[in-house]
Amino acid sequence: MSSSSDSTSTHNQTHASVVIMFACADEGLLVAKVGDNAFAMAPGSGGRFFLASAWRLCGPMEQWKRSDFYGHGGDLEDETAFRARVAENAEHQRQRAALARREVASRASTPWGTSQHATIYADGVICHSTASHGGFHLDAGHNAKIHPGLRRRGGWYEEDCAWAAVAQAFPELFTDYERRCADRTIRDWYPDAWEAIHGKRLKPGESHEKDRRAFERDHASDWIVISAIRSDQHAGMTECVATLGGDRAAAEQRRYLVPSDQYHVGRFGFVIDEARHRLYDGSSSLIGWKR
Repeated sequence: MSSSSDSTSTHNQTHASVVIMFACADEGLLVAKVGDNAFAMAPGSGGRFFLASAWRLCGPMEQWKRSDFYGHGGDLEDETAFRARVAENAEHQRQRAALARREVASRASTPWGTSQHATIYADGVICHSTASHGGFHLDAGHNAKIHPGLRRRGGWYEEDCAWAAVAQAFPELFTDYERRCADRTIRDWYPDAWEAIHGKRLKPGESHEKDRRAFERDHASDWIVISAIRSDQHAGMTECVATLGGDRAAAEQRRYLVPSDQYHVGRFGFVIDEARHRLYDGSSSLIGWKR
């Protein structure tokens, strides 16, 4: 990571008075500030980095510490990627300010509890925040314009995934960054709707949900681990409980011993190789199986 250019804060003016500031902080940590948002290029595992974030940090940027940051915004390849993510956030903030969304007090009833405040994106398109969760509510007219594969009865769209349907239907109400996030969310979690909207098929690796379905289909007759623990009885081994297809409600469960250096859980689970991993019925380190 190059830090010679960051020994002091540098200022880059973007559109609509959105300012990006970079600095070299405590122990060589590269940090940035965009409005009230603070970012750091935090060291991760394997020589990689990740985007750490915080809000309204006090004090000079040069005195910020790694412990000041609590958010995780995904992996970063290098300093160039970090600077690109910071610039992306600045553009997002600029576009969001131009949309002139309105913040209002609210006590509306929502599926997630009483609204504490609301953001009006447009008449009939309101995003509510509650003590625990939040999401959009659309009036009947706007809800009718949501793609049928994404539409929710009553017009409620929670903030984790379902919100993407609103951004897909009304892109003019969202920033470029939000639209990219929405498209990725629909691809990952609603692949059937994404394919219908775009008129093309998603390939392996392009959708989390579609890949999960393929995994479950391909391994329906395999024993998949549902719980595991390092064995106290057998050094270097991991004791695994597995069911057919990874069904956690299955009546039949089997235990296997797997060499710990082979036990690497993939995206959707660890598949037992019955030719290599031996069935086990001895003393257990698992609480539910101890005898």
